Amino acid sequence: MKFRDQVKFIRRNMKKNRLRVFMTILATTMACSFLIVLASVGFGLQKSAQDEIMKQQIITEVKVLGKEKGDVKVDDLKKYDHVKSVVKVDDLKKYDHVKSVVSRTALIPTVNVELNDRSGETQAALTDMKEEKEAGLELDRGKVPTSANEIVVGYHMAEQLWTKKERQAYEKKLNQTSNGEEMPKEPKGYTKDILNKVIQVKVPKLNEENEVVKEKTFDFRVVGVLKKPNLEWQEDHKIFIPNAYEKEFGQILDLSPEAGNVEKKTSVYADKFDNVGALTNKLTDEGYQVISVTNQLEGMDMFFTVFKIGLIFVGCIAVIISAIGIFNTMTMAVTERTQEIGIMKAIGANPSIIKRMFLMESAYIGVIGSIIGIIISYIISFAVNLIIPAILSSMSEGGSSDQFSITFSYIPLSLVITATVISAGVAILSGLNPARKATKTNVLAALRREI
Repeated sequence: MKFRDQVKFIRRNMKKNRLRVFMTILATTMACSFLIVLASVGFGLQKSAQDEIMKQQIITEVKVLGKEKGDVKVDDLKKYDHVKSVVKVDDLKKYDHVKSVVSRTALIPTVNVELNDRSGETQAALTDMKEEKEAGLELDRGKVPTSANEIVVGYHMAEQLWTKKERQAYEKKLNQTSNGEEMPKEPKGYTKDILNKVIQVKVPKLNEENEVVKEKTFDFRVVGVLKKPNLEWQEDHKIFIPNAYEKEFGQILDLSPEAGNVEKKTSVYADKFDNVGALTNKLTDEGYQVISVTNQLEGMDMFFTVFKIGLIFVGCIAVIISAIGIFNTMTMAVTERTQEIGIMKAIGANPSIIKRMFLMESAYIGVIGSIIGIIISYIISFAVNLIIPAILSSMSEGGSSDQFSITFSYIPLSLVITATVISAGVAILSGLNPARKATKTNVLAALRREI
């Protein structure tokens, strides 16, 4: 019997009991879609968490927090970060795939920034602008400083520059606000473009009572504005000042690590993202304490892998239940076609062909059910990602959909393939026993049987 004839024979027999076959396919469809949708929750939450991590930092950045020295491991990484003799920029540049090493010296006391009649306090950091440029410092507009008196400011820094009148009015409203009441809106600050403006930065020296005992003013030209943070709730008010001013700042502040006036932050930037993992592992092996996208994702991926396996296991229970229906359908099909099986065997049909025909029929049910289930799963996934954020946004006080930009359901190709293999595989296994039963049918008994 040719393969084409086998297919025609299968389709003809399935048409005889359309309702029973339809219900079996429906059960397989529901089981497959349940498996995919349930597992897609794990994939969706994992994707949201990964996207959140990727947004919060540059993907090629490896933050170096400190290093083990000899047999002594430092527990307080922040304290260790100030020890210049341990984390050296030149030592980090020697590793393969290192594009740039940026060491920023953040001033712990805030500096006062003035522009015309406006002023405000913000964080300042000394840094090597050449290394920042090599690292790919992202700007919204402007350029990376090339002169000593040029600086880069955060995207929201200008919003911190208030007039004296605006500050007094805001503080008055703030004092009048009772507990539980909505906070008053802050002034808009400097609304014009701050690019190419000359600002005055006052660096203070504080005593133990946090009183200003000494202060020096520096004039800087703003030549670059940093890119807006990826997350809506983040605000960037900092300013980056060239390292050339380290000596002059040192005349006001004690920049030694022991004084506690500065915090050094060192980051290594890989030449491309594909090498971040290898660079992270190399630095870790050398005794450095590091944080990068890869080691954050590794721990998270382990959790979500276990979580997804659990969801797929629960989904498989539904597939196994649908397999009972396929087993019942195929068993009844063998019983009803006993005489046909006897005739085929009598005219010399190979038992393996008879077995294959019944397995093809059960596989057909599994594949058709899987295809329909996949289509339904994508529809449900789209609806979930559209409706749930809208419901949560309407229930929140702000009512902004940006607050709930979470992917609740995500269906990757790997999940579709896995679900199809499981559904079709279980369907074939369900038809295996009835197919064996068909090959063992006694020819004489089958031909004597009355229809």
